[in-house]
Amino acid sequence: QVQLVESGGGLVQAGGSLRLSCAASGRILSTYAMGWFRQAPGKEREFVATINWSGGSTYYADSVKGRFTISRDNAKNTVYLQMNGLKPEDTAVYYCALAYSRVIVTARGAYNYWGQGTQVTVSS
Repeated sequence: QVQLVESGGGLVQAGGSLRLSCAASGRILSTYAMGWFRQAPGKEREFVATINWSGGSTYYADSVKGRFTISRDNAKNTVYLQMNGLKPEDTAVYYCALAYSRVIVTARGAYNYWGQGTQVTVSS
């Protein structure tokens, strides 16, 4: 089994920044892509960003492109989401996820494991 633990969420004013981290542990069987998703109250969970195994390929939702950056440290089994220029509409619970794939993965259903989520609240 694989465990994913997110951290770094919190309350920030519009225009501010936060850095989310997600540490993977347990029996990781092979190379994997990582992704970040978010879910606002009353809305479906939506894709935010993904990164491939090597870190050389990334993909972002249009809503965060140019403001968010996903990165990873395979030695630490950790993925990061640097969020700059935060807006009130970025308020949501942010989830990291792991998919057994060498390439980027955008489909929610393709992910094998999920974290518990971390709350991000952006005040106006």
